[in-house]
Amino acid sequence: MKVLITGAKGQLGRGLVASAPAGTELHAVDIDECDLTDANAIRDLVQKVSPDIIINAAAYTAVDKAESDEETARAINAGAVKALCEAHHGKLVHVSTDFVFDGQSSRAYQPEHPRAPISVYGRTKAEGEDHLRASDVLVRTAWVYTAGGANFVRTMLRLMCEKPALNVVADQIGAPTWAPGLAATIWGLLSKDASGTFHHSDAGTASWYDFAVAIQEEALALGLLDAAIPITPITTADYPTPAARPAFSLLDSSKTRALLQDGHTHWRINLRQMLREEKTLG
Repeated sequence: MKVLITGAKGQLGRGLVASAPAGTELHAVDIDECDLTDANAIRDLVQKVSPDIIINAAAYTAVDKAESDEETARAINAGAVKALCEAHHGKLVHVSTDFVFDGQSSRAYQPEHPRAPISVYGRTKAEGEDHLRASDVLVRTAWVYTAGGANFVRTMLRLMCEKPALNVVADQIGAPTWAPGLAATIWGLLSKDASGTFHHSDAGTASWYDFAVAIQEEALALGLLDAAIPITPITTADYPTPAARPAFSLLDSSKTRALLQDGHTHWRINLRQMLREEKTLG
């Protein structure tokens, strides 16, 4: 099986490369090898590699910057998906986001729930989804992090070392997602020759405040932090940002888990594993 992975240097991309099944012929590329704002470059790449499967793990994820850079966000999040579908006649696995929903639900979002994005990032990701074909796989996820990546966990660790106290938003609810677990789900869906829309995040529920408190507790236990600092819950209104965020973005992963029959690991267990890896990295 020949697989082309875009966004190979990102958090998910690195996880996909590290966990590829034996016998997989990988072609892992990032922006330095293919400009995803250039449809011709995408076409040339697909023709050159001639993959059986493409996993599109690349995205424009600068949520706030997208509000003033909509053209680039749309080119990467939507235009690149269109170009990949036009150039490739095999299966495409495309990774999307909880931001395609408006956050007004009181129950975890199921794959078929109507989308209503409230930001440029969310709208461009929803547009990208619309280019997929019936035989393709759409995997939505949220709050992704991994050891060594640019993410909330590592930002919190840095700030907990630098600041005497932190304020963290407590009225945005979802579930963190450890990138290696997401990568395993994607490979699992491919092993089942799945098609359609699936959700993946870790089990459990958290606010960003809950997540920050857990990061501090687990990091202290592992010796990654020398001392605890006060963490105060605040509202979204207390921390205005250019882009609106969904207040509730929990994803229902039951369809995914039923197909893969692989259980559902709680986010705190995966956080602990990630922090162990972070400690190993130094």
